[in-house]
Amino acid sequence: MDGVDVSVAELRLIGDIVELRPVGHTELPYPADLRTALLGVLPPNGTTAEQICKLDTAVGQAFAAAAAHAFATIADGRADLVASLGQTVHHWVEGNRALGTLQLGQPAWIAEATGLPVVSDLRARDIAAGGHGAPLAGVLDRLWLRDSTETTAALNIGGIANITVVAPDRPALAFDTGPGNALLDAAARMISGGVWHQDVDGDLAAQGTVVPELLDVLLADPYYALAPPKSTGKEHFHSGYLTSALEKVEHVAGDDLLATLVELTAATVADACRTHGVTRVVASGGGVRNPTLMAALRGRLDPATLVTSDALGLPSDAKEAYLTALLGFLTWAGSPADTTGTTGSRGPRLLGTVTPGNGPLVLPSPATTQVTRLRVRDGDKTAEKAGETHARA
Repeated sequence: MDGVDVSVAELRLIGDIVELRPVGHTELPYPADLRTALLGVLPPNGTTAEQICKLDTAVGQAFAAAAAHAFATIADGRADLVASLGQTVHHWVEGNRALGTLQLGQPAWIAEATGLPVVSDLRARDIAAGGHGAPLAGVLDRLWLRDSTETTAALNIGGIANITVVAPDRPALAFDTGPGNALLDAAARMISGGVWHQDVDGDLAAQGTVVPELLDVLLADPYYALAPPKSTGKEHFHSGYLTSALEKVEHVAGDDLLATLVELTAATVADACRTHGVTRVVASGGGVRNPTLMAALRGRLDPATLVTSDALGLPSDAKEAYLTALLGFLTWAGSPADTTGTTGSRGPRLLGTVTPGNGPLVLPSPATTQVTRLRVRDGDKTAEKAGETHARA
């Protein structure tokens, strides 16, 4: 909930291959009052229909401003559609089954600001089809890493951490491993009385020492023992959760708390990777900016190697934004997103809903083949060829 990540991508469908060329990306912070209001409706806090209505509008307006900014400054005023993953405020899971999910950010504001059609609400159809609606990163990762000769995990460290395991000899698997930055950020707010929203660069955690007793309490959470596919969120890992854990141990200093939470994220990610025989990890997301967390991950993952997605052509701080562009493009092209084995859905589905732009909604002819690969490319745009579906999103 730091702000809005926005990217521009050129995408082209050639037979069963999607080509994605990153054009550029940026991050625009939420207005301070909006960020405070969003944090205020997360569990264990309550909310009202009035608050949700106001936040849906305010987030939609923030997304609209971000899209309009990227349209003008990165896309040079040329784009075909906008895709929006929305701001998650609740992910409803009971046992090992997802029953619903809620993302805010009314797409009508984006369509009004840009004049472009908007593909949004990308998680709900997957849940209706028996999936978890998360992590949708598995759609990109299984296509992107399909030709890897070693067992690779694509790791995204946002509020929640997730991995997609892609191996040469078995189907792809994706799931949420547990907290990424969620508890770290909650702890930063807790020990600073709300002044800090995060431990910048992991500086405070680097000064602390892991508290084994607290780490044991945290690792005892039954979520980690659940078999994938599985998903979780801040409705589980929140400040109240952290307070309950701290009540089971003696006093823990602030820097030691953060050091322990860094170790929790590193341990749960590494354990998940080790269980599935991962030998290489490709990391992205906000957690990559935390050198203390990355050092803990390297130590826990050894002898598996750890690199960032930048090394493979996708900017690590914008990978989720490019994922969103891919998801929107697949729906636009009429190509179902394959989440079988990753979210647990019953089969590939066209995800999301489409809000028209200023003109009549005209979709390209639907794809006739299932997409099997994603090729990330750089360099200048090449001319569109006959039989290709092309879009700038």
